[in-house]
Amino acid sequence: MTVEIAITLLLIAAMVIALIYDLMRPGMVLLSVVVLFLCAGILTPKEMLEGFSNKGMITVAMLFLISEGVRQTGAISQLIKKLLPEGKTTVAKSQLRMLPAVAGISAFLNNTPVVVIFAPIIKRWAERVHLPATRFLIPLSYATILGGVCTLIGTSTNLVVHGMILETGREGFSMFELGKVGIFIAIAGIIYIVCFSHKLPAKRTDNAVEEEEPATDDEMHRVEAIIGPRFPGIKKSVKDFGFERHYGATVKEIKRNGQSITRNLDNEIFRDGDTLVLSAGPNFIPTWGESSVFLMVTNGKDQETDEKQRKKRWIALTLLIIMITGATIGELPAVKQACPGIQFDMFFFVSVTTIIMAWTKLFPPKKYTKYISWDILITIACAFAISKAMENSGFADLLASYIISLSDRFGAHALLAIIFIITNLFTELITNNAAAALSFPIALSVATQLGVDPTPFFVVICMAASASFSSPIGYQTNLIVQGIGNYKFTDFVRFGLPLNFITFILSVFLVPLFWAF
Repeated sequence: MTVEIAITLLLIAAMVIALIYDLMRPGMVLLSVVVLFLCAGILTPKEMLEGFSNKGMITVAMLFLISEGVRQTGAISQLIKKLLPEGKTTVAKSQLRMLPAVAGISAFLNNTPVVVIFAPIIKRWAERVHLPATRFLIPLSYATILGGVCTLIGTSTNLVVHGMILETGREGFSMFELGKVGIFIAIAGIIYIVCFSHKLPAKRTDNAVEEEEPATDDEMHRVEAIIGPRFPGIKKSVKDFGFERHYGATVKEIKRNGQSITRNLDNEIFRDGDTLVLSAGPNFIPTWGESSVFLMVTNGKDQETDEKQRKKRWIALTLLIIMITGATIGELPAVKQACPGIQFDMFFFVSVTTIIMAWTKLFPPKKYTKYISWDILITIACAFAISKAMENSGFADLLASYIISLSDRFGAHALLAIIFIITNLFTELITNNAAAALSFPIALSVATQLGVDPTPFFVVICMAASASFSSPIGYQTNLIVQGIGNYKFTDFVRFGLPLNFITFILSVFLVPLFWAF
């Protein structure tokens, strides 16, 4: 083992530990590791910065704005309201109407805003029709994950892997290429959810006393807010932070890991992902509803939409359809030959759509930086550099040789299985983008040493990195529904682990059928 390999192994191990224990935000953890690679001479300044100009990373940034534009028009919230049945119904019938549509929407929009919009609507609807909301919220999160594996833009992980493929000089994924396998995983996943959601808890009641709705808008009323990573009071007690002084609202309850905490709240420490039940005035929602310090804020009321908002809704949907259609048609050989000077790929149409949405004010153009998750972008950019460091040091080749030696008896399918397990383990413990970054150079080295096409391995990484079902940690949508549904960690393990296994089996056996080694 060379000095470079030893340094790489040490730094990656330290990075994984820091991410698991949430010592800092993922972006800062990865950036710290990248800087140390630079200091060790394993990365050059050019290699360190290449990820910040990668098309995949920039595409993810603009998709945040497109998702926000669609969200603010209320287009998808109106759709889910039409899908949810009124009157007497069952959990299974409702899920069959809801989940395929949710998966379809999340195939083209960022998963987080989809869950942020749908979760409170579904919770209120479930209470109205006397069905347990807990049977719908985890399935909602899982459906968005399943939809995300069906297209190139369905999740940032797909775009990260796509960008890494382009960096190697190969042709990346087309718009619906991943759907060859992703659609089977999504269908199987939805069938599993519908058949086995009865294993989810029937009800999780709040310990806080429900306050009566105020007679006028000037009085205090109940609000739920999920703490985000930018919340300044994380790791501080309620008393020391002074929540009421900061936000003009009183904390009545903290919901965490299926528990409702209502006593000794002053001494309770705020944690990322906590759901706060607040007594707040009428200005809390307008002031903090769009703030990045909270993942979601809801007061149990629907917003009214006017005629102007309806027009914006149609503009947003039209732009979205043009973007998807254009990116799909732009990949055709005839289009490439007809317009050799312009590359009509996903990056092109996402860029154009973002600018049109800004000029038509589908999202506030003066506040556009507010809607971009910069930590995710920094994580993605640094992921490219870490991947390069693993190649430069020889660590990827060493690990690939070891993996190949383990699977001599079983062939390429065993290699796919190992790559899936490694990636999926990382995505449950840390983040999906970091998992893809760690697995990509290993998969590339395995394919290179075997002299086979690496594409099957890249597809498996996309599937495994998104299959975060058995933990609320690896995927933000799981964290959101954990708070609003008051789920325990074990609820995700019991219900999600079989979905991990389903994704594993389908990926390992279907991928070679569509992409030959």
